[in-house]
Amino acid sequence: MDNQNSNHGKNKILVKTAVVGVVAGLIGGGASYFAIDQINNANLNNNQAQTTISSNSAKTSKNSAKNSGAMTPAYNDVKGAVVSVINMKRQSNNNSNSLFDIFGDNDDSSSKKGKLQTYSEGSGVIYMKSGNKGYIVTNNHVVSGSDKVQVMLSNGKTVNARIVGTDATTDLAVLAIDSSYVTQTAEFGDSKTLQPGQAVIAVGSPLGSEYASTVTEGIISAPARSITTSSANQQTVIQTDAAINPGNSGGALVNSAGQVIGINSMKLAQSSDGTSVEGMGFAIPSNEVVTIVNQLVKKGKITRPQLGVKVIALQGIPASYKKHLNIKSSLNSGIYIASVTKNGSAAIAGIKTGDVIVKVDGKKVTDVASLHSILYDHKVGDTVNLTVDRNGKTLDLRAKLQAD
Repeated sequence: MDNQNSNHGKNKILVKTAVVGVVAGLIGGGASYFAIDQINNANLNNNQAQTTISSNSAKTSKNSAKNSGAMTPAYNDVKGAVVSVINMKRQSNNNSNSLFDIFGDNDDSSSKKGKLQTYSEGSGVIYMKSGNKGYIVTNNHVVSGSDKVQVMLSNGKTVNARIVGTDATTDLAVLAIDSSYVTQTAEFGDSKTLQPGQAVIAVGSPLGSEYASTVTEGIISAPARSITTSSANQQTVIQTDAAINPGNSGGALVNSAGQVIGINSMKLAQSSDGTSVEGMGFAIPSNEVVTIVNQLVKKGKITRPQLGVKVIALQGIPASYKKHLNIKSSLNSGIYIASVTKNGSAAIAGIKTGDVIVKVDGKKVTDVASLHSILYDHKVGDTVNLTVDRNGKTLDLRAKLQAD
């Protein structure tokens, strides 16, 4: 849910927003961005230390550390590579309030010639400089529906960007700018090495470019959390308590080594019953990001080989929730088959609902991202070897991949 400020002029004015993804289905229903309008002053308690007044003038210690923050070096490694992404749309010049206009049936071509205005803002990360282009990864929902995209660099300069490719399924997009504007690129780390409790920072533009290069600190709450997004896609994401707000979408989640280990994409701030939630942000793992952006740069789109199944990663699911999901397997790791598409690759191979895929081509799979990574290394029509657990028995099956 975006922050919006309405303008009630005579013309239809596009509303400037800062975008962030939302998560659905985690607590039996939808989730949306919850804005806190006021910050209450903290009450002083009786145990607070008393202030001592000295007749001497206050002084600044000459021994102050130049970089007091433990994550400051990590921030410096990426700050020049994190940008604000500006989604621009055309303002309609049509002043009509006719019935046709209300229901969107007015075919006035003037709307295609209207003035471009900022519609929403997000974040992005410059990750590569190749030839005369600099490549930026961001979220698909940041640039979705745009008539033009611009990028505000870390030095405040705004330049035009071109959409290289988008993928709604993973919510990723790649933009290109002139390489002459690139002064720093970010390095991707290995998201498979993440551990709960590991320190991370989120860098981006919460609430838009006005707050560009904002950094927040937190930890890895869960390195591989399976969630269902608002578009009903299941993803394995990194959960963090680093503050992620509207506008942070597409920004960097960074480890202490200054490596991007995730692209911030979503937050959960309110449960289905209205309960306020704090510190639940989600990022797309860097390993999956690398796989997707490489394909987008090469082909401009993702043609996915698929098995034709709906799955749930068993890793991290409590026993009580397994019962709620009707998962009967006693395994704690692997990819649980929730349903099988009729006449799909998996069905033809003999996979059944309730099976658990533990290996693909001999490689262990523990989350949806690792399954995707292996499958996306193949082409449509390739055959993969599946090691499946069925009621405690191990089966070796072969599946010919179909197009999505």
